[in-house]
Amino acid sequence: MIIGIDGNEANVEKRVGIGEYAFELLEQFSEFKIQNSRLDSAKRAEFRIYLKEPPRNELPKEDESWEYRIVKPKRFWTQIGLPLDLYLHKPRPDVFFTPTHYSPRFSPVPTVISIMDLSYIHFPEMFAKKDLYQLRNWTSYSAKKAKKILTISKASKDDIIKTYGLPENRVMVTYPGIKQALSNGHGALNMEEIKKKYGISSNYILFVGTLQPRKNIVKLIEAFSKISNLTLLIVGKKGWMYEEILEAPIKFGVEKNVKFLEFVSNDELKTLYKNALCFVLPSLYEGFGLPILEAMVNGCPVLTSNVSSLPEAGGDAALYFDPKNPKDIASKIQRVIEDKKLRTEMIKKGYDQARKFSWEKTARETLDVLGKVAAQK
Repeated sequence: MIIGIDGNEANVEKRVGIGEYAFELLEQFSEFKIQNSRLDSAKRAEFRIYLKEPPRNELPKEDESWEYRIVKPKRFWTQIGLPLDLYLHKPRPDVFFTPTHYSPRFSPVPTVISIMDLSYIHFPEMFAKKDLYQLRNWTSYSAKKAKKILTISKASKDDIIKTYGLPENRVMVTYPGIKQALSNGHGALNMEEIKKKYGISSNYILFVGTLQPRKNIVKLIEAFSKISNLTLLIVGKKGWMYEEILEAPIKFGVEKNVKFLEFVSNDELKTLYKNALCFVLPSLYEGFGLPILEAMVNGCPVLTSNVSSLPEAGGDAALYFDPKNPKDIASKIQRVIEDKKLRTEMIKKGYDQARKFSWEKTARETLDVLGKVAAQK
């Protein structure tokens, strides 16, 4: 069996969201090759990773069962270059998997796609017009053509089924895991060094995520303005429509206490989780909310919104609030900071919740779906 995979999201320097999802799956698929090599040749899986550019050094190395195929042109890649290559280059894959919303415009082999969430359907005003057009139209045709759709929560599954009118058995939930660099016991750096590097002078509350409207960071900053003698650390790269977020600290008079750290290393992030008073994710909508688990596995109490898939990620280990109510956000943060017994209980439950999720499990469930689709070809 030859499994074709769109590896472009994993083939970037700074991976977040779908990029991290794609990279972790490739890492796990590569680990499975050791077991794969012991199988009879008729039962082995070969992986062919399709890219626009040569693979970065951190991607798995090529061998007899792992091939990188560079396809041109880069422009309109899923519309022209990739489909033509799938038709013309033989032997063809038995199944083609893309960890994004977008499958080849036309394909001679069955496709499986991943859809993280449908935020562009629920909050279209939070997207640039060009991006919104592509998300709506390309996702629609990809979803309708795909043999299976993978998603990362039951909430997203229900959304996808309702939006695209699909039968329930076409959409599968494969929960994400926690990247090893953040989940093992190694790599944390000295907090004093990090405080000096980033100018952190007091206890802090932590947010991790891309700067974009649906993350609801403006409301978090407004809530933070009601709490004194703390720092709010916002870790994440600029996404889109982020100008209001950057202006919010001045608007609410806390510009001296809010720090934007665009990108930090995994080792630094691990330390920031471990030493934060709490982690807060106030999103209006999430496909899953992976930073919740990252915080929990590092012993950081989690507060998050009571909407979409976030209760699936947080379980009974998180404290929930109304994301549209800054007073509710502020009061819950204050409660976690002041109630030591509650903090201890949340940390313990958080460890238990995080252990339920792993990328190995995600990858095995994904391969199971791909194998079944290939067998039905």
